Amino acid sequence: MRIGVPKETYAGEKRVATTPDVAAKLIKLGYTVALEQGAGAAADFADDAYRAVGVEILAEAAELWSSSDIVLKVRGPSLDAPDEVALLPEGGRLISFLWPAQNPVLMERLAERRATVLAMDSVPRISRAQKADALSSMANIAGYRAIIEAAQNFGRFFTGQITAAGRVPPAKVFVIGAGVAGLAAIGAANGLGAIVRATDTRPEVGDQIKSLGAEFVPVEYQEEGTGVGGYAKVMSEGFQRAQLAMIAKQCAEVDVVVTTALIPGKPAPRLITAQMVASMQPGSVIVDLAAEQGGNCELTVPGQVVERHGVRIVGYTDLPSRMARQSSQLYATNLLRLIEELTPGKDGTMTVNMDDELVRGATVIHEGAITWPPPPPRLSAAPAAAPSAVAPPPVAAAPVLSAGLRSLLVLAGGALALLWLGSVAPPAFMAHLMVFVLSCFVGYMVIWNVTPALHTPLMSVTNAISSIIAIGAILQISSPGVLLTLLGSAALVLTTVNMVGGFWVTQRMLSMFRRSE
Repeated sequence: MRIGVPKETYAGEKRVATTPDVAAKLIKLGYTVALEQGAGAAADFADDAYRAVGVEILAEAAELWSSSDIVLKVRGPSLDAPDEVALLPEGGRLISFLWPAQNPVLMERLAERRATVLAMDSVPRISRAQKADALSSMANIAGYRAIIEAAQNFGRFFTGQITAAGRVPPAKVFVIGAGVAGLAAIGAANGLGAIVRATDTRPEVGDQIKSLGAEFVPVEYQEEGTGVGGYAKVMSEGFQRAQLAMIAKQCAEVDVVVTTALIPGKPAPRLITAQMVASMQPGSVIVDLAAEQGGNCELTVPGQVVERHGVRIVGYTDLPSRMARQSSQLYATNLLRLIEELTPGKDGTMTVNMDDELVRGATVIHEGAITWPPPPPRLSAAPAAAPSAVAPPPVAAAPVLSAGLRSLLVLAGGALALLWLGSVAPPAFMAHLMVFVLSCFVGYMVIWNVTPALHTPLMSVTNAISSIIAIGAILQISSPGVLLTLLGSAALVLTTVNMVGGFWVTQRMLSMFRRSE
């Protein structure tokens, strides 16, 4: 079968659906690949680079569409001039971003062509589908680029500095939403030296925020915010009021706000009001990643940078396209992984298996029949159902010993065992046993009294063993005989180097994530 990659016609779109590296892998799967002339130029991929891996370059878009069994695109086909839906052959196959909920007319037109369409924005959020998750790939780039745009529009350094001309405080960045885009923004802002804060309706992401060196700002309201598939869900009115109060407080304190809040199938929630913008310091920046879906900020103008109350509001809707080469490479790889699932025989023949959860979730039109929305994934992130209200039959309570009594019994049993062992074992054995028990106790106290953040599990075990060796070596140094003294001294030196070196290496690792104020 033949895969065709046309040039994107959407205004300002610089991405391309495949790259020379990925095209070569598609050819190895048994497909032939054709590209419209100049399709990769805006992403810095020359036609000659495609030709070098065996891709055919066609000058006319109509010829490419009509001769392709499978068409790969970034954005969905246009309905205006040029009408790309009309160029798709009857019964053809299309893979691209489509947003079926927002484009019912496009869905109907494609169904009339008896097409089979897979939407990259409908790839299910399951573990096996992560390799084809183009939404996460593009969100990662958008989050990173949001910080670059914020730095471009911000009038100061992100990092703090102390110079001969005076002290420059670090910028304060507040990220709303800690999905893929939010986490990428946190990492980029922290890397530039800013003080980063972040919030999310899903409390379980707090640890992820902290692991990137940011402060997690929770909403002081108890409500579960995780929806199906790991996305955020629409929250209650009480939660929204508490959330807006928290965001208002943060807006008045920080220099840069990055908003990433989106709910699948819903308009972007309004989280920043005009009053919050007015409360920000002049020269502050808001980057609204939800601008294409209406924006999280009330004053956002999609596609533009506007200034309101002295605050610059960045509403670009093409952030991934502003890093076209990188985003094209990631998107093309996502397409490749999906096509690998669709080509089980590696023979250049696409098979749409509707029993495959990954393929079924991404398929929005199958041979002219609209199959969107797909059934919910079998493994859901929704909260577990409440237990049945039927009371279990009463069970007689077993007698329970108190913790103090249990400890006393264990100690008494251990003492009796030692007394019996001392009565039958030779004196030398008991001396070695006491050394071993003492070493184990010291090793336990040395390691388990250290904060877990200061060592890894592997280093904990090795240091525990090293501490046992160190205690034994100290006792052997005083033993009669030069050989035992030398061996004990060598063991003590080596174990000391091992323990000190382990903590030193860990300190170096922690320093990579620590930012000096």
